[in-house]
Amino acid sequence: MNKIRYFFIAIFFTIISVSSFAQIGGNSVYKFLNLSSSARTAAMGGNFLAVKDGDLTQAFFNPSIIQPSMDNNLAISYVDYFSDVNYGFASYAKSFNKIGTYHATVQYINYGQFTYADETGQTYGTFTANEVALAVGWGRSLDSLFSIGANMKFIYSGLEQYQSYGLAVDVAGTYHNPKNDFTMSLLFRNIGVQLRPYVSGYNEPLPFEIDFGLSQKLKHLPFRYSILLTNLQKWDLTYFDPDDPDNKVDPITGETEEESGFAKFGDQFMRHVIVGGEFIPSKYFMVRIGYNYQRRKELGNYNKMGMVGFSWGLGLRISKFQIDYSRATYQLHTSPNYITLRVNLSAFGK
Repeated sequence: MNKIRYFFIAIFFTIISVSSFAQIGGNSVYKFLNLSSSARTAAMGGNFLAVKDGDLTQAFFNPSIIQPSMDNNLAISYVDYFSDVNYGFASYAKSFNKIGTYHATVQYINYGQFTYADETGQTYGTFTANEVALAVGWGRSLDSLFSIGANMKFIYSGLEQYQSYGLAVDVAGTYHNPKNDFTMSLLFRNIGVQLRPYVSGYNEPLPFEIDFGLSQKLKHLPFRYSILLTNLQKWDLTYFDPDDPDNKVDPITGETEEESGFAKFGDQFMRHVIVGGEFIPSKYFMVRIGYNYQRRKELGNYNKMGMVGFSWGLGLRISKFQIDYSRATYQLHTSPNYITLRVNLSAFGK
């Protein structure tokens, strides 16, 4: 119990010490680094998962869940995002005695083809835009309950004639109790710098983020729930939207009427929360759901919210392969498709 207490104390003081480095919204570069790494993650609300069950796709966001069971595992993800935009991941892991387990991951995003045009509508050909991150990660257990891990990411971004290079580091710690299948993780993501900015002399910050998550598999039901707290480096993630019907203007003073204290607190708190669930009736079939409050508030239509912010997915284990599929609703008529394939290559040699 003392170790758990010290773990939470460390979480508290670390969050306080780095809270001034908040980077939200359009205030940073290389935002593609925060895209969901797998169909499983996307189905349960996005961001990351605090689950230590040998899923290699989680290592890119949470290196502290890297474990020896990932040895010789391969994982590939593809996302048909918006319009002509698509992105994906490819990861491989190898375990070494005494020093821990490593993974190598390639993440890319292709923004499609664009047309050169001036203010009169005259066109001058086409150009492309893409970004890539190469990551090497390491993780190992400190004892039967605690594990740590880190990623190093080398980043390239090419947007038409503008090019940029960057370097980022992730560090994470996880507490995992296998007896009751309870896990919690603390992550510090994208700590780094632009080595070469798009415009000389104008360096921009990376999308630094502090996240905390936990998951619990129920004892008498084949169900695991997940609760994530994201962007802990900054409390207020709200912004003023003049189209929001709740932002009423006093006709006499001209001032905007703010929400009550409790409603304001609840809105600000929930923008940090992502909840998800995973129904696992057997090791061959899984059903997943998720809800992202911040996504719903920022991307939903005020007149008709629909299922914005919700996500769902399925998992199938066929022979030696684990196949995951999911959809996440960002707008009323926009739901990207995620598909992930995982396999243990060692199984083919048995």
